[in-house]
Amino acid sequence: MIKSLITEYGLPWVINRSLYSAKLKMMGIIPNSEKMFEKNIHVKRVDIFNLKIEPIEDFLKELSRKKKTEIISIANNAIEGKIMGFSSVELDYGNPVKWHYNPITKEEVDRNLKWYQIPDFDPKRGDIKAIWEASRFTHFFYFTRAYLITKDRKYYDAFSNQLNGWLHENYYPYGANYKCGQEATLRMINILIAYSVFESYRLITPKDEENVRLIVEGSYKKVLSNFFYAYRCIKNNHTLSEITGLIIGAWSCKDERRLKQAYALLDKEIQKQFLPDGGYIQYSFNYQRFALQLMEFVIKISKKTNIAISERSENLIKNSAYLLYQMQDETGDVPNYGSNDGALIYPVTSCGYRDYKPVVNTIFALIEGKRIYEPGDYDEELLWFGDERLYHIPISLIKKKHSSFIKSGFYSWRHNAGFLMTVLQDFKTRPAQLDQHHIDLWHKGINVFCDSGTYSYATDIGKNMALTSAHNTAMMQGKEQMKKRGPFLIYDWTRSRDVKYADDGFTGTMISQNGYEHTRNIRKTDRGYLITDGVIGDGEYCDFNFHTPCKVKKVATGFELFHDEHLICNVKTEGIVEVKKAYRSLYYMKKDEIYCVSIRGKMVNKKCSTSFEISLIK
Repeated sequence: MIKSLITEYGLPWVINRSLYSAKLKMMGIIPNSEKMFEKNIHVKRVDIFNLKIEPIEDFLKELSRKKKTEIISIANNAIEGKIMGFSSVELDYGNPVKWHYNPITKEEVDRNLKWYQIPDFDPKRGDIKAIWEASRFTHFFYFTRAYLITKDRKYYDAFSNQLNGWLHENYYPYGANYKCGQEATLRMINILIAYSVFESYRLITPKDEENVRLIVEGSYKKVLSNFFYAYRCIKNNHTLSEITGLIIGAWSCKDERRLKQAYALLDKEIQKQFLPDGGYIQYSFNYQRFALQLMEFVIKISKKTNIAISERSENLIKNSAYLLYQMQDETGDVPNYGSNDGALIYPVTSCGYRDYKPVVNTIFALIEGKRIYEPGDYDEELLWFGDERLYHIPISLIKKKHSSFIKSGFYSWRHNAGFLMTVLQDFKTRPAQLDQHHIDLWHKGINVFCDSGTYSYATDIGKNMALTSAHNTAMMQGKEQMKKRGPFLIYDWTRSRDVKYADDGFTGTMISQNGYEHTRNIRKTDRGYLITDGVIGDGEYCDFNFHTPCKVKKVATGFELFHDEHLICNVKTEGIVEVKKAYRSLYYMKKDEIYCVSIRGKMVNKKCSTSFEISLIK
């Protein structure tokens, strides 16, 4: 394992990760040693986010009564401590809010423990993200939007009271809410945006401003004290988040030197994390959106900081939005590819969590000066992060088409009522899931063959959803594509070979260091797609899995899939078809029962081959 880590992650990563572990142990044994990593700072201003209220007010007035009622209902529940977590689950933290409480397990973390004394994973406490969710203050967006609709002062009062309550229970560096610099940054961003809304209506009191200042100060201290870990060891959306935290903190402290350093770091990190053809370093569409939404904030505040990211960085960000656009169903949804922790850091539209139109539309408008969809609810996000009224921003529609993103490992084909996507990466950075050669099929707005998702990083269900068997690919008898340790560490990475893409098809080979290789050939046909698989390796059999939310009927030639009692797809294949119950998670901490259709092929002379003729019903 150590050899694989050095080869794949690099010797500097191994050294830095070891140094960080040593730091934690030292602070645990000698608590005063934490002062070595602390910085003396003083926040002097907090008005970094300037918002034009009138266009948002006008937009919200035009929403349907049903959508306004939904915003108000979520805000009213949040006043009572019933907060929408992970974009889909109502979590009851009590009233007043218990900021160290996990509402799923009903366990509370001792707020008198310092952050490094609290374990990342604790079976009794449960997923620590359930504690963090309230302290992100994402629900403040519902307070502000409900206020913009109703002008009811109770939403400002809830904002003010919860800020005050949070400060009384969270003294830096104590408690679970100071464990993560990314959480600290998101807390800063969401508080500062909400502050700007209520300040626009002159509701903010000197006490509110002092509370905001103190929370920004404590959060900035957290980011500064532990940035080494985010920058040297994590190298993903956490790093982008925490550099954004450095920008906020430096500007708030009027520290020009640190501000310029933070922007320089951000440019370098964008150019490391976003591939030239649009892919993102974490191999996850959810985290790709997360990173793009962070960039919306960075672009927005550039007029206040008087520093902007480079044109090269802007182009990489725009390419990333374009990739998501090409992998998008007409509903705005995308394949549930890679890790998905339920994060939608700016819920500022009436679109659903799985609708990616808001971020794609906003990024294009901010960088290109053009929207790419006809007017819709997703335009609200642009009003929060742009500086123009919508009628000043032209619409330039972009055609969805067959697409290949070779550096990023994504390939897709369009048919009249949907598309098929497959993935085959040649990993240069840490993989997220064991999903090579996975296919996602969309037809008539239905995700016919789907990714299982994530569910939770801290549960056995979630751990299993990251494995080979949870994806629509080949599963060699008893062998995973790669080795996995804990929820995040994957090593012995696969390699790709002989990849070829055309408008009518694809072929490529995945080579596993666990002793087998899998070649997948895809051909677009008049009626759908023909998939031919070949596996070489030691073993008695190989399973070819297809996960679907549709009802499955086995037939003599293979199987048929039904949606709302209507036939949507049939698959012809040889071999024994087995239908099993499985789970899919479209939202973190929520799961739905689906089906896994498994076709077993026998290995003959270390080889197994089979084909699947997919016919889509018009």
